[in-house]
Amino acid sequence: MPRAGPDDIIIAVEACGICASDIKTFQGAPSFWGDDKGQPRYVKAPMIPGHEFIGHAVEIGENVARSGQYKIGDRLISEQIVPCEHCRYCKRGEYWMCERHDVYGFQNNVNGGMAKYMRFPKESRTYKIPSDLRMERAVLVEPYACSVHAVNRGLIGLDDVAVIAGAGPLGLGMVGAARLKNPSKLVVLDTKPDRLELAKRFGADVIMNPLKENVVQAVKDMTDGYGCDVYIEATGHPSSVAQGLNMIRKLGRFVEFSVFGEEVTADWSIISDRKQLDLYGAHLGPYCYPLTIAAINDGRLPTEGVVTDILPLSEWKTGFDKMKKGDGSIKVVLVPE
Repeated sequence: MPRAGPDDIIIAVEACGICASDIKTFQGAPSFWGDDKGQPRYVKAPMIPGHEFIGHAVEIGENVARSGQYKIGDRLISEQIVPCEHCRYCKRGEYWMCERHDVYGFQNNVNGGMAKYMRFPKESRTYKIPSDLRMERAVLVEPYACSVHAVNRGLIGLDDVAVIAGAGPLGLGMVGAARLKNPSKLVVLDTKPDRLELAKRFGADVIMNPLKENVVQAVKDMTDGYGCDVYIEATGHPSSVAQGLNMIRKLGRFVEFSVFGEEVTADWSIISDRKQLDLYGAHLGPYCYPLTIAAINDGRLPTEGVVTDILPLSEWKTGFDKMKKGDGSIKVVLVPE
């Protein structure tokens, strides 16, 4: 059990979701373990994984207590990143791109939430969660904050046709967030019927399965041959990148959210000479937590049906397998015993 220094908070973990990045880390993807092509090692082992956590404060450092901001028993969440506050990015307010880049669950100095207890250090960005918000909804704050950020990056307008590729937990969060932007048409793509049906309930106007129809042609047909205005890639599958580049209109906006398990190649001339696209990356959920907590709490961001499995922490391997296969499971949550 970690103990609180003067500026720390110790929480008893209530629940921790399993993310696709946890699976890729477990399997050894170069995005996390580095490779011989220049990608540095991101993981600092040994570490405790888990960055989709919520919990209750059980120990508070003297400086934290003196500030009066948090007290024992508060239900809390911290953003995934623990920024250094000193690098170029932190000083500019771009803390989510902190050069040191300590993220809970990937480095041993900021161990994650797949444990009974975890420590929030001084630099943590911590928020209170309503005590009466059901766990199955509260545990989605972290992934949904990422979803909100990705949707914001797409600059969706009222007259846009927006396509979200992938209706996993994050893609479903994007559906709810994109619906709040009220585009003229919101299209969601996925290969699993249960996820598509949930996307429809969450606000998608059109749902399609790329394995059963030519989705590129279908989107072009509904846009007089031009293509969609915004394409948000949230599948983590390499084929979705080429699909999006072919589907999007000239001068469109492509948002890449996924972390891939392998190197992805594409025809970059589509981005430049052929279509002059705006290409946006999306990382973490900066400045999105207060809105996300409020919108989940009041129902603006729908959550019902996203958490499909709740398992004891000792059954983490079963949970990882369920998340990897995705058959009948969308979000798997672990709870300490």
